Amino acid sequence: MQLEGKTILLGITGGIAAYKSCNIVRLLQKRGARVKVVMSEHATEFVGPLTFRALTNEPVAVGLFDDPSDPIHHISLAQEPDLVVVAPTTANIIAKMANGIADDLISTTLLATPRPIVIAPAMNNGMWKAPATQANMATLRDRGVHVVGPGSGYLACGDVDTGRMSEPQDIVEAVCEVLNPAPQDLADKRIVITAGPTHEPIDPVRFIGNRSSGKMGIALAGEAARRGAEVTLVLGPTSLDIPRGVECVRVQTAAEMLQAALSAFQTADAAICAAAVADYTPAAPADHKLKKANERLDRIELVETVDILAELSRQKGERCVIGFAAETDNVVEYAERKLARKGCDAIIANDVSRADSGFGTDTNKAWIVSTAGTQELPVLTKPQLADTILDLLQNL
Repeated sequence: MQLEGKTILLGITGGIAAYKSCNIVRLLQKRGARVKVVMSEHATEFVGPLTFRALTNEPVAVGLFDDPSDPIHHISLAQEPDLVVVAPTTANIIAKMANGIADDLISTTLLATPRPIVIAPAMNNGMWKAPATQANMATLRDRGVHVVGPGSGYLACGDVDTGRMSEPQDIVEAVCEVLNPAPQDLADKRIVITAGPTHEPIDPVRFIGNRSSGKMGIALAGEAARRGAEVTLVLGPTSLDIPRGVECVRVQTAAEMLQAALSAFQTADAAICAAAVADYTPAAPADHKLKKANERLDRIELVETVDILAELSRQKGERCVIGFAAETDNVVEYAERKLARKGCDAIIANDVSRADSGFGTDTNKAWIVSTAGTQELPVLTKPQLADTILDLLQNL
């Protein structure tokens, strides 16, 4: 796990987004971190300290003088963690940090800590755009504070604008990147990645699809971006979050995915086709819901879709194209045939009949099949497999 053995101090300040901090705790713990929490007095008006005590099994620090046994509690809080993350980060605490104000426990801790600091601003758009806030943010960036967001979306005031706290997953990814910086060996690369299923409409209600979750392709996009690549993710229907730093083009059908992939590939250095694209699509989708009573559903005329992997391989020239094969038997044999048929540089073959490698799982059992031979891999998490595939891309 990326944060195994690390202690993270989570600072929570007084904004409505404080409720999301509960999820940040859980995500940090899932990565292996020990989490301690310090809250401002105003933060406790939104979420009670007992909530975080229950989640972390650690005392929650709020007041400067709450612990009589430790009269300089802010110093021990400042020195113990490997990193401090403040989420949400209000305009008030940003101003305090930028100007060296230390008038409560959280601000004194932030002033005293020698550890890396990650902040996730969250406030009304007017407060975010205020010249004072922007000047304070410039000061913090100059001092090496890592900033995540803010994003755009619905704000507490009802507006849709910039100022929304970044999603917990993105904040935790930023923490991981600071403590485990990835090599920037793909900094000069543009990579197109396809992911997820496609939905081929029968009518406005029904479609032909498959069980792909998009997890593998999204892991590839996230790891490639961490390693410095400029990534375009062409993503079929899925509800999964998009990694930070990734341009996402959302599509529904195989035809839309083909068009988006070909467009992005024009200026790309490589493509990785991890999507499970439908092989066939209805020839004439209905524009209304078909009724069983008077319209036949047992016979749907299908036409073959364009093979995206084969088409990208046909246009690749000296560029690298890697494909995937989801198989239930004869995994390597079928992958070798697919490699020869498609004309790509490598095939990542998955045995989706296994419980630890099926659609939607967090791990994969895979083989790398290329003209250089076949390499069997152990069961890996999807991010681990993604890194292995990106290493392969560098060497093809």
